[in-house]
Amino acid sequence: MLCTFWGRKADPGPFPGPQLPQAYRGVHPSVGSPVSPVGSDSRLFFSLKKTPLRSLIFKDPASSASVEVLHLQVVASWPLPTGCNQPPGPNRLEAQRGGEAQPAGHGAKPARALINPAHLHDNYFQRRDYISRRTSWLPPRPYWQPGGAVPAPSSRRRPRARAGPGPAMNFSEPCRLSGLLGRISPDGRCLASCVQYRLIVRDVSTLQILQLYTCLDQIQYVEWSSDSLFILCAMYKRGIVQVWSLEQPDWHCKIDEGSAGLVASCWSPDGRHILNTTEFHLRITVWSLCTKSVSYIKYPKACQQGIAFTKDGRYMAVAERRDCKDFISLFVCSDWQLLRHFDTETQDLFGIEWAPNGCVLAVWDTCLEYKILLYSLDGRLLSTYRAYEWSLGIKSIAWSPSSQFLAIGSYDEKVVYKEVEKPSSVETERLSFPPTRALASSLFSTQSKYDISQVPVSFQYIKPVADRANPKMGIGMLAFSPDNCFLATKNDNIPNAVWIWDIQKLKLSVVLEQLCAIQSFQWDPRQPRLAVCTGNSKVYLWSPAGCVSVQVPMEGDFQIVSLCWHPSGDSMALLSKENFCMCYLEREEVK
Repeated sequence: MLCTFWGRKADPGPFPGPQLPQAYRGVHPSVGSPVSPVGSDSRLFFSLKKTPLRSLIFKDPASSASVEVLHLQVVASWPLPTGCNQPPGPNRLEAQRGGEAQPAGHGAKPARALINPAHLHDNYFQRRDYISRRTSWLPPRPYWQPGGAVPAPSSRRRPRARAGPGPAMNFSEPCRLSGLLGRISPDGRCLASCVQYRLIVRDVSTLQILQLYTCLDQIQYVEWSSDSLFILCAMYKRGIVQVWSLEQPDWHCKIDEGSAGLVASCWSPDGRHILNTTEFHLRITVWSLCTKSVSYIKYPKACQQGIAFTKDGRYMAVAERRDCKDFISLFVCSDWQLLRHFDTETQDLFGIEWAPNGCVLAVWDTCLEYKILLYSLDGRLLSTYRAYEWSLGIKSIAWSPSSQFLAIGSYDEKVVYKEVEKPSSVETERLSFPPTRALASSLFSTQSKYDISQVPVSFQYIKPVADRANPKMGIGMLAFSPDNCFLATKNDNIPNAVWIWDIQKLKLSVVLEQLCAIQSFQWDPRQPRLAVCTGNSKVYLWSPAGCVSVQVPMEGDFQIVSLCWHPSGDSMALLSKENFCMCYLEREEVK
């Protein structure tokens, strides 16, 4: 494992914070160009790095992978200027609230395989007229109250399972699922799952069915709104999006893109607008659920990640391609006015992603060229990094929760940590596993079903096929722990191992070698605890105090290929191709 640590010291800047005089005009500390105010009452402040780079490399003979982490100190603040809004087009958004039920067409038969029909209301299995005759068609927004809840057993949990002296776990009965479409609501109260053309909403704690909706065709994508009041179901084959309300089951909305087709759909941060991307990426259509208005964003670029929202939901960045050149457009999400439009120094832009603090936008180039660029909100280039030339470039990136670090995984199996302030001295002669620490907040003891191996260790290495597109090589998965202390990575050439790095010590902490290939891993949102699944009926949990392997007590073949943590970290959804179950972790009192 080869890791490069790139460090720079930060300039504290001439001012203590972003509150500056209105007429302030400074000099950019990095490039020496003047910094102009955005508006008449603009306030702008930068504190950027100025010292040259310093590198430190250590190598593990077992592998050749590396990570890059970038530490930034950039603060920018200014009011929102006025911009130009896209002209509205023909409105094809239809909704209904109330009305008489119509006989169902395709997919209207009773779902006897799902739940007991005696528990359901007849209207759940009937189609409705989707043409609205009402003016006040958006439902109100009181606190969430499940309307028309369907009776169900009070508990669907299996007997608890315990992995050694670790925490007790309860597993629910398996429920049917299609296409790995299982999502926990942002407020953590509900779980939405799809079975062909039906959307089922359950209570997370009991799996009691709260609502059941019937869509026009097989659901291919599902997403919750930010306030957990609406659910979006996309049917890409038919170019249709349907929206359902949890508060008022009789209300629903249908968006038809018609001949333009549909390849992607998502919510805006406010949960009241839907962004649809048409086929061939001809345009992005913004539909408003409040005013039934529609706006268009032209020339979106067909890339891995072409739309990115800031964490606070104020701004949206869109990658565009015009006249064989890449551009970035920044929009204000409150009124969809254009904030900034600027070109990028990329040959073929491949993705964009905001830092969690919303001050820096990371833009990376095609896999044929190693280049990543950092832009500010006003479109100014803050930094550029190129590790090398004439080789495959960036495959994945991940921002740390504190916005201080940027991890970059490349096709050369390297993950480079870039850090600005204080480079740490790292022992390069050997890599050793640190002794397990007894953490009071940890749920696991140091005993586990894993065998602890002494370094050096050899791993199963898969040589990529040279004559096929998208070879399985390089760092394909990156994820920071919520406390900013650990980084988990997966090298596609070594598919059975998860590498966990200690960011504070800037060194390798532990490697989890599994018997099967890693399918997915995800950090607990509340503490440094990593859940891993490998396509079998076990779930693996790691914390700084140890790791455990838990067998899911299911009858038949239950192969876990994906998982999703509850926002509280007390449970998680385990997904297979045809079923899912909930895993409830009981908290242990610290003695």
